[in-house]
Amino acid sequence: MRYVTSIERLATKRGVEFGVQQGMQQGMQQGMQQGERNKAIAILTRHLTKRFGPLSDATRQRLDTATLDQLDTWADRILDADSLDAVFNEN
Repeated sequence: MRYVTSIERLATKRGVEFGVQQGMQQGMQQGMQQGERNKAIAILTRHLTKRFGPLSDATRQRLDTATLDQLDTWADRILDADSLDAVFNEN
C-alpha cells in the first residue's frame, strides 16, 4: 500500500470539501430556478384561466414543459392577445 503524506491527505480533504460545497451551491441554484419557473407557471395559468376560461390538459402540459424564456414571452403576449392561440403563436 502506498504511503499518503499529510499534505496529500489535506489536499484530498479540501478537494472533497470543495466538491461538496460546489455541489450544494449548484443544487441551490437549480432549486431557485425551478422555484422561479413554477411560480411563473402558476401565475400564467391563473391569468390565462381568468382571461380565456378553463385550460385544456394540452395547454397545461405545454405550460409545464415550457422554458422560463417561453413562459416570459407568453406572459407578455397575454396583455394583447385576443385568444389563447395568439398567446402561444410562435410567429
